[in-house]
Amino acid sequence: MPGATESAPPLEIQQLIEAFRALLRGEPTSLTDVRLDMQAVPAFDRQVYEVARTIPFGKTLSYGQIATRLGDVHLARDVGQALARNPLPLVVPCHRVLAAGGKLGGFSARGGVATKQRLLALEQADVSWQLSFSSINCLTRGAARHIVQSSD
Repeated sequence: MPGATESAPPLEIQQLIEAFRALLRGEPTSLTDVRLDMQAVPAFDRQVYEVARTIPFGKTLSYGQIATRLGDVHLARDVGQALARNPLPLVVPCHRVLAAGGKLGGFSARGGVATKQRLLALEQADVSWQLSFSSINCLTRGAARHIVQSSD
């Protein structure tokens, strides 16, 4: 944009940036105070996101538990589909929602289930037992590569 000048983000946005940074450093962080414009989001999805936003840092719920909180355990698959459409990952912490039996389930954000596992690991939510050895090995190599690249 011609004539545009760089400026600092508004205070509310700067606070959100700092909250994201803290979360990604593994510091207990709540994003429940972040105001969201959900007018374009279907009503059922909004309800799912409201429940997901109540899940504390480092804790998890299952798709079925969210469905039960919405009044019908049979909506678990619909809950999963709503979370797959989540337009606001981290603010709506869909990574904290697991499949039946404590399995990780899916994750539609970039990196898929490996990203979900990494976010849960940052929050010290112990779900590492759910990954196969080869997946853990892959994550460990990726983390080691990042550490090596960061120290250069």
